[in-house]
Amino acid sequence: MSGVRVLVGTRKGAFILTSDGARKNWDVSGPHFAGWEIYHLKGSPADPNRIYASQTSSWFGQVLQRSNDGGKTWAPAGNKFAYHGTPGTHLWYDGTPHPWEFARVWHIEPSLTDADTIYAGVQDAAIFKSTDGAQTWEELEGLREHRTAGQWQPGAGGLCLHTILIDPTNPKRMFIAISAAGAFRTDDGGQSWTPINKGLTSAQIPNPTAEVGHCVHRLAMHRSRPNVVFMQKHWDVMRTDNGGESWHEVSGNLPTDFGFVIDVHSHEPETIFVVPIKSDSEHFVPDGRLRVYRSKTGGNDWEPLSNGLPQQDCYVNVLRDAMAVDSLDSCGVYFGTTGGQVYASADAGDHWMPIVRDLPAVLSVEVQTLSA
Repeated sequence: MSGVRVLVGTRKGAFILTSDGARKNWDVSGPHFAGWEIYHLKGSPADPNRIYASQTSSWFGQVLQRSNDGGKTWAPAGNKFAYHGTPGTHLWYDGTPHPWEFARVWHIEPSLTDADTIYAGVQDAAIFKSTDGAQTWEELEGLREHRTAGQWQPGAGGLCLHTILIDPTNPKRMFIAISAAGAFRTDDGGQSWTPINKGLTSAQIPNPTAEVGHCVHRLAMHRSRPNVVFMQKHWDVMRTDNGGESWHEVSGNLPTDFGFVIDVHSHEPETIFVVPIKSDSEHFVPDGRLRVYRSKTGGNDWEPLSNGLPQQDCYVNVLRDAMAVDSLDSCGVYFGTTGGQVYASADAGDHWMPIVRDLPAVLSVEVQTLSA
């Protein structure tokens, strides 16, 4: 029977949760890197034994770790992330120039076909590529040297490149999102980038329909439809059907359209999941009730999913990288909270159960589907 491995990054270490295809009983391994912030763990689609982890501390800075045995053992990978060319500046909150500074790796995205090729999205916003299993890194400087880069401003979490989506039909085509600059697409492997923010509006910026400056929280796509991308923005849930050339809102009947996560059912490309958060000043779920919302129509029509989730006195947040789906026949959905819970549903959200409780605040959740 196939199984799953859930990779959880937290404020104080990493945890690996493993189950068979029934997804009822779980083995818990961790904490790995106890005491360190683990911003993101991601397994290679090309090799189920390969896992990468972004490890950060205020004392020792950024360390990238690699496992070749499914997380049983780890070794430091290459950790030299140097901006290419002239560093330049971007705008700070008050509009003054601020030099580009490297802080951490926010997101790791392995190639779909090659376990040794991996991309890293960092703060301040840039994208790096490795072709030797994360031993050495090269910046794809076309992004940070884009003509609009001087206008980018940091979101509340910093100027972070937090999402990388690779087109399954064309590895040179990728989508990325930056808070707070917006979404961009490359069609040539990262040499050049196009802002894809037409249709986005943001009341928080001087020009609400500007080409860049929008605070995008997360992007998601289904492997079968790389031109259809869903977005959870600072406010608004959005959709594009033409690779980002234009977006339209699909928030519909959500109780609030503010949130961080968004994901797509592994077998139903029109079924999407979000977790609404009360507001940008109150980062917790509305009414003290933790509910995942599901649309089976690609947006606008949403239903709350709460069976097995706390419906009273719950005030947690679900961060942008903290939801994932597996690819088993009955699609599993997983998410983690800032309260340290990781929830799983083996039936696409109809029923939920906590895999673990009382972890440190969860920063990221990813899933590897394991063959028998």
